Amino acid sequence: MSPVETRYLPRGDDRLALRVHPAGGGRTALLLPAMGVPAAYYDAFAARLTDGGLDVVVADLRGTGASTPQPTRTSRYGYAELVDDVAAVLAALRAEAPLLIGHSLGGHAAALHLALGGSGAGLALIASGTPWNRFYPGRYGVGLRAVTPVITTLSAGLGYWPGHRLGFGGRQATGVMRDWAYVVRTGDFPPLCGVDVDARLADVKVPVYAASVEGDRLTPAVTLDHFVAKFTGTGVERHHYTAAESGAAMNHFRWTRAATPLATRILDFERTL
Repeated sequence: MSPVETRYLPRGDDRLALRVHPAGGGRTALLLPAMGVPAAYYDAFAARLTDGGLDVVVADLRGTGASTPQPTRTSRYGYAELVDDVAAVLAALRAEAPLLIGHSLGGHAAALHLALGGSGAGLALIASGTPWNRFYPGRYGVGLRAVTPVITTLSAGLGYWPGHRLGFGGRQATGVMRDWAYVVRTGDFPPLCGVDVDARLADVKVPVYAASVEGDRLTPAVTLDHFVAKFTGTGVERHHYTAAESGAAMNHFRWTRAATPLATRILDFERTL
């Protein structure tokens, strides 16, 4: 296996950091992380995919990890810019028909890229759902409904979301949290650049693989079911990744540490594209 490389893609005065795991097999996947999670967190999972002959590029989302700018009061970006970054990374890679893999927020960015007519041979969603507050029962749901307006209000007041200090989502631009909160309130994605991207998901034609994770309280299976129900124009392979299959207890993040069986499923899916 070749060493992992870090490359940088200029974006105006800023840059996106790409963690490249080469396999030399001529097939490529772009992996987009969860909110606030750096690309290096996925090294073990990417290694399992490269073992199967898939070149893997993990992109730090804008403002996360080694990508810039760090979110501040001057940051104006939201989901639209994250989606635009996906197209920029794919253009720089010049890979033919890559597989898009998205974890949580990364799955939103990948899916909306396809909804806007972006390239990709297939989409693999992992622990990525529409976190509509009505899907969370009991005190967890009450807490989510209560905290969402606090997040948007605090973000607007400070000019950014201090999730790195408050234990949720990492440091994020106000626009990202505004758009995330829209999904929490409505179960739909906000319009991007005047386009109803939620409706456009019905026009996506590439195959979709979707895995929920046992023990994931942030993105329970019902939220992924709701998300993939929007892909009415293509086939969806739905899977629930259990502790019995992985051999370890998991949650929204820890699945990456016990992901060999899941990587095998994604490799099998990629070979059908």
